[in-house]
Amino acid sequence: MLKTSSIIAAFLLVVNLSPAKGQEHSVELIDAAPDADEVAGELREQFADKGIRVKRGSSRTVCEIWFCKQWPVEAGFKTTEDRLYPFVPGQLIGLLHFSRRGKDFRDQSVSSGWYTLRFGLQPIDGNHEGTSPTRDFLVMIGVEQDAVDKVWDVKGLMEASAEAAGSTHPAMMCLQRATDGSQLAIRHDESHDWWILHTTGNGTAGDKTQDVPFDLVVAGHATE
Repeated sequence: MLKTSSIIAAFLLVVNLSPAKGQEHSVELIDAAPDADEVAGELREQFADKGIRVKRGSSRTVCEIWFCKQWPVEAGFKTTEDRLYPFVPGQLIGLLHFSRRGKDFRDQSVSSGWYTLRFGLQPIDGNHEGTSPTRDFLVMIGVEQDAVDKVWDVKGLMEASAEAAGSTHPAMMCLQRATDGSQLAIRHDESHDWWILHTTGNGTAGDKTQDVPFDLVVAGHATE
């Protein structure tokens, strides 16, 4: 499960490096599993019993996220400039809840609701150059379209995610190179005006487990 046991539910950690660019963001633990009425039981069982709430200012919830209890990872994976995370395209990573209309990394509007988060890689085709310093992304899929045993090919994954945004482009969240530390935190990338969530998940490779540090842009968008 996520390495957040040392953080009490009421704890808020805020790192604000540029208050002039907008309201502070903070994170806190959700001491409850995903809503059983909204997420099917078999799918719901994949996620940790504690979630993460991202807030803007004193009260507005940006989103809520539950990550998988375990992530199968590639044994011996080494981070490169091209690949940051030891996941395979289509892999289930987490669950996202928007209590009101939200935004993705491309500044697309996404309706309130529940979405699975699956791993994807940005194509190397010249059309996405400059949108992000990394290729690693999570794409949103409406929970009613997804299932634990669902196997997604790249085309189907991107089409289903585009439906979440009501557009021709997938609804996505951008992963960043993981920073050090095991505690739940959020930091501000002043140069892009991004708020980046940091946490640590539990990776499994065969019979071995390992910590997988994880950094995700939860507020802010590409500058294209």
